[in-house]
Amino acid sequence: MKPELAEPAPQGGEHGHSRAARFKERAIEEFKRFVVLFLYLWVLFGLFALHERIVLREQGINFTAQGFALVNALVLAKVMLIAEDLNLGRWLNRRPLIYPILHDAVLFTVLFIVFHIVEDVVIGLIHGETVRASIPVIGGGGVVGLLCVAVILFVALIPYFAVKNLNLALGPGRLKALLFEASKP
Repeated sequence: MKPELAEPAPQGGEHGHSRAARFKERAIEEFKRFVVLFLYLWVLFGLFALHERIVLREQGINFTAQGFALVNALVLAKVMLIAEDLNLGRWLNRRPLIYPILHDAVLFTVLFIVFHIVEDVVIGLIHGETVRASIPVIGGGGVVGLLCVAVILFVALIPYFAVKNLNLALGPGRLKALLFEASKP
């Protein structure tokens, strides 16, 4: 009589299933973070484009850049996710919340401006322009224009990082509950 053959254990077993579940859970969490970042940046860049349209229209120039706002929001949301995962401000974790909020706002202001310059230079080089000709004019040009854009972007990023850091400090679900659920008497 032949001994019965045991059925082979499923590959990965229970451990493999939990790894897949953790991967799926992390992917969903990352997607949620991406959507929140994208929507925040899209509104932000959309407002910048709307302001630019108003200013140009006053000068008799009809121009709309809402498509750029959408594309930039998509690209920069992904860049922001990657940069956030690097956790460059971890040394501020034990400090008052204002420090990581302002640190992140400064860091991402610089990151966005540098990314914008690099992006325009790469596109210019692809189109056969020199590096110098490819450098974008920011805020009307010059150091003052660059500083104006940097200050506006810095201030516009503070609410995002304030909410993010408050959410981390309060713990999972607390800020959401405070904002969207009725308070108990």
